[in-house]
Amino acid sequence: MLEMVKQWVWYDWIMLALRLIVSISLILTTSINVQESLTLPLWSVIFWELAALSIPWFCLMFNYKYYLLTEILLFGGLCIYLTSLFPEAYLTYLISAFLIAANSAHRSYRWMAPVTVLVIPGIFYVIAPSNSYWLMVTYYGLAYVMGFAFHLLIVNYRQNETIRKQNAVLEQYMSQIERMTLVEERNRLSRELHDTVGHAYTSIIMGMETLRPELVTETGIQRLDDLLELGRKSIEEVRGYLHQMESPQQSLSLVQSLQKLADEFREHAQVDVSFRAFGEEYLLSHQAKMAFFRCLQESLTNAVRHGQATEITVSLHFEQQYTRLEVQDNGSGLEEWREGFGMNAMKERAMNLQGQVSVYTKPGDGTLVICTLPRQAEMADELIRLLIVDDQPFIRESLRTLLDSYPDLNIADLAEDGKQAVELCGRHQPHVVLMDLDMPDMGGAEATKMIKQQWPHIRVLIFTTFQDTEQALDLLRSGADGFLLKSAEPLELADTIRLIHRGGTLIDQRMSHKIFDNLDGSIESPQSKAAADYGLTAREIEILQFVAKGLRYKTIASKLYLSDGTVRNYASSAYLKLGVRNKEEAVQKALEIGIVK
Repeated sequence: MLEMVKQWVWYDWIMLALRLIVSISLILTTSINVQESLTLPLWSVIFWELAALSIPWFCLMFNYKYYLLTEILLFGGLCIYLTSLFPEAYLTYLISAFLIAANSAHRSYRWMAPVTVLVIPGIFYVIAPSNSYWLMVTYYGLAYVMGFAFHLLIVNYRQNETIRKQNAVLEQYMSQIERMTLVEERNRLSRELHDTVGHAYTSIIMGMETLRPELVTETGIQRLDDLLELGRKSIEEVRGYLHQMESPQQSLSLVQSLQKLADEFREHAQVDVSFRAFGEEYLLSHQAKMAFFRCLQESLTNAVRHGQATEITVSLHFEQQYTRLEVQDNGSGLEEWREGFGMNAMKERAMNLQGQVSVYTKPGDGTLVICTLPRQAEMADELIRLLIVDDQPFIRESLRTLLDSYPDLNIADLAEDGKQAVELCGRHQPHVVLMDLDMPDMGGAEATKMIKQQWPHIRVLIFTTFQDTEQALDLLRSGADGFLLKSAEPLELADTIRLIHRGGTLIDQRMSHKIFDNLDGSIESPQSKAAADYGLTAREIEILQFVAKGLRYKTIASKLYLSDGTVRNYASSAYLKLGVRNKEEAVQKALEIGIVK
């Protein structure tokens, strides 16, 4: 009840004030002036008056139809009783006629208007013939028309407020899009400069290094050293410029960035957003910070656009093993959650970091979004030894130059092919191998298999331009710990190396789509070759196995990070292929052909 009162606006208070004025006047009049003329005990009349004040008002908080009935029965009955004793008391019901018109909705006008304007004055005329029926009809008609005009004013105000809030949300959304566009443009320019200027400087430096043996005079060597120093200084300046082009959001801590986002949304969307952080903040990777930031952005927007929320509570929990973001709103909630592009993107970001996003919603109870990522604390005191493997000299040196600037990354050595990489792994025992694939003598795929066979603890990050999903799947089976395309930014590469070193696995988003799409249609069932005879995909078999365990579609959807509708589509497709009509028949058929046990 208190929550409802908090949401009242000026017209709610006006109608409450009118009821209080009329009720207090009635109580004082019956207690002081007409107490002797009452045919009922005074206490019962006062109780009746209090009930006529409060009960219809409470009913209005839940359903306007209940309000109309209680208003007519309680307050109308009271006015009929008083009019039978005092003919002038019929005027008391004028305020009630005004309120009935103001609070009616939909088709209730068709029966409430005649009842209020014609029927009730008729009852008053029957019990008090001294009053003029048509005069009472005129009075009640005017009161009802004024109440209806007040109702139209309320409707207009609500529509304007809805439009204003939607405009505020759209402005906030456009602001976010503009900010993201600027960040993407900065990143694009950074990549262009990195791929052109940075590589050009590195190639020049490497080229001058190769001239050193050909110089015989001390003056020539000195000039070469000066040129090399100038080239290295210039490439450092380029790198500094690239870092300045990064998003300003990256310089803030996670708590600061989320607090700033909540404050901006509160200001633009006019929604009460409270933010709290629990536990001691620890360092997170750039990718984890961006996952939480995007999750909060999408949750805030959905809460207002789809749930019409007025209050949103955001809490960030720094726990020993997990970092958790919770976004709870007081919106209308949904009977069935439908995932759109934004929610799928949120879940994909979390999955790439071995985390998950869960949504809990129910009509009338709002929506709760929980994003959980495993803790991957920065280990500033521990150096990550790297082995860079690439057959292109200028790429090896470029990577050395770019990664050497990070204090926690140490380049143990460089290898020009897979054979040398295996040899150097035995010598240096690096933590992470940054492996190219297409190399002479021994390629990255064969080298990865040999490294994983001999030293399973060494982490291998494939860093290549290839997008061959079959080779990617083969490398995953051989133990590769991650895939990243060479178009990645230096900061993203450094964060990925840290993630791989801490035991995580990361697949570039552009590659993961192709890999999982290929998996859905190509992997045969491990339980039975009979599945191929029915044309079942791996995903359909997986869902049938969950169905056989008695799990509901919603539970299966949360386990597989899919929408409820997608799971139902997979299940329907599997039922059609098996020639069954429902879950029970599907489970029985799956048992018969050996898909489930």
